[in-house]
Amino acid sequence: MKTNYELRYASNPRDAKSYDTTRLREDFLIQNLFVNNEVNMVYSMYDRLIVGGAKPVGEVLTLEAIDPLKATYFLSRRELGIFNVGGPGCVKVGDTAFDLNYKEALYLGAGERTVTFESLDDKNPAKFYFNSAPAHKTYPDKKVTKADAVVAEMGSLEGSNHRNINKMLVSQVLETCQLQMGMTELQPGSVWNTMPAHTHSRRMEAYFYFEVPEGNAVCHFMGEPTETRHIWMKGDEAVLSPEWSIHSAAATSNYTFIWGMGGENLDYGDQDFYKNTDLR
Repeated sequence: MKTNYELRYASNPRDAKSYDTTRLREDFLIQNLFVNNEVNMVYSMYDRLIVGGAKPVGEVLTLEAIDPLKATYFLSRRELGIFNVGGPGCVKVGDTAFDLNYKEALYLGAGERTVTFESLDDKNPAKFYFNSAPAHKTYPDKKVTKADAVVAEMGSLEGSNHRNINKMLVSQVLETCQLQMGMTELQPGSVWNTMPAHTHSRRMEAYFYFEVPEGNAVCHFMGEPTETRHIWMKGDEAVLSPEWSIHSAAATSNYTFIWGMGGENLDYGDQDFYKNTDLR
């Protein structure tokens, strides 16, 4: 197995106004999360959130403590949220094993123990997408399925944004320090997510887009409400969203995305909304 990581530094919104396409993609887009028998991650200075992916194929992959953590174990001072977006898999935490099927999630609290990823069918390997945030306290590990989620049905087909927001690793379902994660599924014929656009100054966010049909693409919108920018993305790619940025998207098909948040605020509804007609 191989572990790869990179650091991403925070940007001042005044500076980000001048970024060209290449610089926007370098700073905010996360690609190549799923490579056979690799664990790939980005350590972001936005609330020190880690965004990563692991794809075991015939090997058991270990979640190693990367150098910036200065820790013996990855979970020494961190909590972790994992979604399986591939074939059936297993996450082992110490002596405890959690089987995860497609779109099932797992929360792991802080603590010095080993975490491993394994596929249960190498012809249909698991793909483990994960977010991790610093943790000041240890909360119990818990597997969460869509049946456990708090589901909000929003939007309409007429507005091209009929979607189900599955709040899974959130305070209404289980206790966490600061990490919050969920999965939004757009219905056929709908392409817009997170509209009207909003910001939340006390937490950042990361979006991971998947179930994007072959030959289609997602246009992710970011930036200050009056200084918006866009990043074209493919399936199985993630994007960082600073606390000063909107985070919305439209695509050439319906799709699904996983959202993850880190910061001081656990109130999902604490947002500053902007009218569609006020965006620039």
